[in-house]
Amino acid sequence: MISKNVIEQNITKTLETNYMPYAMSVIISRAIPEIDGFKPSHRKLLYTMYKMGLLKGNRIKSADVVGQTMRLNPHGDTAIYETLVRLTRGNDSLLHPFIDSKGNFGKIYSRDMAYAASRYTEVKLAPICQELFKDIDKNTVDFIDNYNSSMKEPTLFPTTYPNVLVTPNQGIAVGMASSISSFNLKEVCKATIEYLKNPNCNIYKYLLAPDFSTGGEIIFNENDIKKVYETGKGSIKIRAKYKFDKKNNCIEIYEIPYTTSIESIIDKIISLVKTNKLKEISDIRDETDLNGLKIAIDIKKSVNPEFLMHKLFSMTPLEDSFSCNFNLLIEGKPKTLGIKSILDEWSNFRIKCIKRQIIFDIEKKSEKLHLLNGLKKIILNIDKAIDIIRKTEEDSMVISNLINFFSIDKLQAEYVCEIKLRNLNKEYLLNKITETDNLAKNLEELKSILDNEDSIKNIIISELKEISKKYGTPRRSEIVYNEDNIKFSPENFIQDYTLKVFLTKQGYFKKIPLISLRSSINQNLKENDEIMQEIETYNKSEILFFSNKCNVYKTKLYDLHECKASSLGEYLPNILQLDEDENIIYISITKDYDGFMLFGFSNGKIAKVPMSVYNANRKKLINAYSDKSNLTFICQIKEDKDLLAICNNKIALFSTNLLKSKLTKSSIGSQIINLKKNNFSTKFIEKEDFVSNNVELYRIYQIPDEGHIIFEDDLVNIKDEL
Repeated sequence: MISKNVIEQNITKTLETNYMPYAMSVIISRAIPEIDGFKPSHRKLLYTMYKMGLLKGNRIKSADVVGQTMRLNPHGDTAIYETLVRLTRGNDSLLHPFIDSKGNFGKIYSRDMAYAASRYTEVKLAPICQELFKDIDKNTVDFIDNYNSSMKEPTLFPTTYPNVLVTPNQGIAVGMASSISSFNLKEVCKATIEYLKNPNCNIYKYLLAPDFSTGGEIIFNENDIKKVYETGKGSIKIRAKYKFDKKNNCIEIYEIPYTTSIESIIDKIISLVKTNKLKEISDIRDETDLNGLKIAIDIKKSVNPEFLMHKLFSMTPLEDSFSCNFNLLIEGKPKTLGIKSILDEWSNFRIKCIKRQIIFDIEKKSEKLHLLNGLKKIILNIDKAIDIIRKTEEDSMVISNLINFFSIDKLQAEYVCEIKLRNLNKEYLLNKITETDNLAKNLEELKSILDNEDSIKNIIISELKEISKKYGTPRRSEIVYNEDNIKFSPENFIQDYTLKVFLTKQGYFKKIPLISLRSSINQNLKENDEIMQEIETYNKSEILFFSNKCNVYKTKLYDLHECKASSLGEYLPNILQLDEDENIIYISITKDYDGFMLFGFSNGKIAKVPMSVYNANRKKLINAYSDKSNLTFICQIKEDKDLLAICNNKIALFSTNLLKSKLTKSSIGSQIINLKKNNFSTKFIEKEDFVSNNVELYRIYQIPDEGHIIFEDDLVNIKDEL
């Protein structure tokens, strides 16, 4: 029964009325930047500082700025201060910070380096902010009421350069996100100039690649760059910069990817060292100080630092990707744009700003010219004007008398009346006549510019050249092209040395370097345990663990821990996560998956399976061999060899070249000796394990075969072997 207080409503209606307004609010008013390159929180903060006069003068306490910003942004002082921190020079988040700061503002490349409280730090606007606010008071952009209608704030900044491409921005909205990488200011200005001259220009020639405040190396991939530039989506690979200190045998990392932190890198390296995946490192330290970022890595002797760094690039955040998603709000609508589309939208926006500024100037200058034209009429007969003023009996009649005699309007008459008596000299009057002529010419020029978009584009180009010259800096992120980027696989960094592996009946596994075995030959085993297999091999080999549940578990030998002869070894059920009643019965080692696996069954059949069928990327393979009969024999062979099949009083010596290779792992194989029905007691042994002078007499040359009766003097040996 539905309660009377509950109103039934269609789910789509609920989403439309309750959820969609919230979603749109987050998209439009919070998370996604606009064409000026700012989110609303950035804009409110910077505009507050502008109105506080912080483009000039001394720095003031950050707490004061935060408090004033709350008049526009009532979301709490903590959120405002976090926004301020990111925009400061001290935080190093931006290529061109907007806030000149003093004090501890943390670092973008450090997760744990906390910024100081707002009462301890000081800020003012950086000089580049002049380009954000240029002519903002000349109606270049729209203004709206703040949240309580007590003051006005701009909807956008009339930025004189494409700040949207220079300032990195990331935000997560509802159902969409934005991630814009930063580009070098000089390159952006050059690319914009060329685009304004020719929209079909080759943008890749001028805008080489993203540029990040933390430096590092951009690994240039033409396809990746084109995808980002054309679609606005894709990823850019960045890696750290380092140098090698030969004296101290130490690698010093001094620039890292923009997307990571010192702590993340160090934590990952320590984890790899602890899991024995990085044996070349003896110590790692964070030596970051006032001189900048520095991670020191002490390496062991004879380790090649270049190889080690490429290993670290492949295994740690020292090489990372910046995911690009150039999602912007264009006139209130989210759009994912490529570079040319962004430049097109910004150019249109900037042209509108300049047109609005010109219209504003025309209106103001027209008003001034109107007043000066009235003055010009009076200047021609200044004595008469003075005489009219002198002979007017009432003050209120002065304006109307001047209007009537000189045919001017009220505004012009009031302007004339406000002129001081001392200014009625020849020099002042001549200057006003000259100003009138210049103003008229200036108005004609402004009107001609307003009607000619090419002239406006020339103004933008001139501004961009000046900005590039004044604020441009060299690239921080070096570009490394593909031919310079040597590819290393992880195995390039693995030491390959000889070792022995041991498998015991109770499921323990040992991997012992031969050099360690020389000093200790005797193996320490658990009580009642014994070694089931012993194989000499190399560290880069792959090992396959066959279990009694017809499963194979695969891993690289170098991923397994080394141990000493005095230890019990690694307990395989824990390492391989075996089932409760599952045991390892055999280990196979290979480098190239050459050769075969032999599986002998109690029903007298034996399967010859190529090793290549186990060459898969999975760590666990099921149905590794047949389960239709009990497994009595398992062996890995490189070449064909002789085996003996024994069943009751019959025996057969055969070569494995008689067996047909089966391409399925679970094949039941070929019959060797013809058995009576329900006879499941066949055993297989290797020829070398059978001691008899009669062994060759048991040979068969085709399968299946009836086999040979076992000689009486071999029965004892067979019982011993079996």
